[in-house]
Amino acid sequence: MPTEQTAPTNPVSDTVKRRRRGAELEHALLAAAWQELAELGFAKLTMESVADRAKTGVAVLYRRWANKNELVLAAIRYYGDTHPIEIPDTGSLRDDMIALLRNLNAARTEFATLVGATFAGLHESAGLTPDDVRNILRHNSPWRADDVFRRAHDRGEIDLERIPRDVLDVPFQLVRHDILMTMAPVSPERIRSIVDDVFWPLITTFGVTRA
Repeated sequence: MPTEQTAPTNPVSDTVKRRRRGAELEHALLAAAWQELAELGFAKLTMESVADRAKTGVAVLYRRWANKNELVLAAIRYYGDTHPIEIPDTGSLRDDMIALLRNLNAARTEFATLVGATFAGLHESAGLTPDDVRNILRHNSPWRADDVFRRAHDRGEIDLERIPRDVLDVPFQLVRHDILMTMAPVSPERIRSIVDDVFWPLITTFGVTRA
């Protein structure tokens, strides 16, 4: 009795891999670089390891970034851009600041500790200081948190023409400092203290017109 024959399969025609191009490819590369940084750290990350994770050739990376340092900085910026911090609008500067610092605390603790651990590698390999890294990452782009201060200015709570930029940055610097020093989230009590006991007395000296 003859047996039934089945047609042979063609693995090439059965599985057609769609090639990634343009922005899709770049996003995949940056996501892979961030994952490598998070799992291996700066020292063990290589262009080859990122290419392997992204399932592409290393030449694809070198066409976009000249070296590991450029790739790592681009990956950090990519993660920040794709995981934005929610900017509150409560109608009150104090409540906005407490909510904003809580959002920053929740979204950036792991990010800040990872980036902080990367500083040493970037300094050793490229001579970059943490301030250099921050300026490169921000790339002269406006910080979305400035919306909180502009709204407070428009409501008459503060006068942005009188308050130095350093004063506005104090709460964020304190939260980042606490995260980097403890490698843990900042407590709600500490956030309220930063706003009520440090930030608010400082801006009051520059002319808060309505509490």
